[in-house]
Amino acid sequence: MRARRRTASALVLAAGTLSLAACSPVVDVTAAQDAANPACAPMMVALPDSIGDAGLRKTNSQATAAWGDPSQVILRCGVNVPGPTTDRCVTVNDVDWVIKEGDPAWTLTTYGREPATEVLFDPDVISSATVLADLSTAAAKIPATRNCIGQEELQDLPSSQ
Repeated sequence: MRARRRTASALVLAAGTLSLAACSPVVDVTAAQDAANPACAPMMVALPDSIGDAGLRKTNSQATAAWGDPSQVILRCGVNVPGPTTDRCVTVNDVDWVIKEGDPAWTLTTYGREPATEVLFDPDVISSATVLADLSTAAAKIPATRNCIGQEELQDLPSSQ
C-alpha cells in the first residue's frame, strides 16, 4: 500500500512538473553555424536575466537565448563575422554593433569580435537602446580584434595616390 502511495505521489509530482513546463515552452531558435565555438561560452553565461521587462527564457539550441513571452529579443552566438561595411555601426559600452533595420525586425551584429553575435528584435516592441545597453556587457566577453570606423576616421586615413 505504501509503495502505491509513493508511486502515485511521484506520478502526481511528475505530471505537475510537466504541466508547469508546458506553460513556458522552450523557444525554437536555429543555432548559428559556429555556435559550438568555445569563445561563445563566456558571453552566454554572462547574459542578463532580463532585457527591459522581458525575462530570459530557455531555447533549444546551443549558444542561443531569448527574452520575453512571446519572444521580444533573440540572440545567436557564432554567426558569420561581418566584414567591412557601410551599414550603420554604433558603439555601446565599448562594443561595436552593426545595425540593419528591417520591417519589423532589426538585426544587430557585433563587429570586430569572433565569433560574432546576432540579435533580432522589433524596435516597436522593445527599444534598441535597451537591447544594446543590456547586452553589451555580455558581448564584451568576446574580445574585440577591430573596431568600426566613422567618417572622421576615414578622413585621417592616408590617401592611396
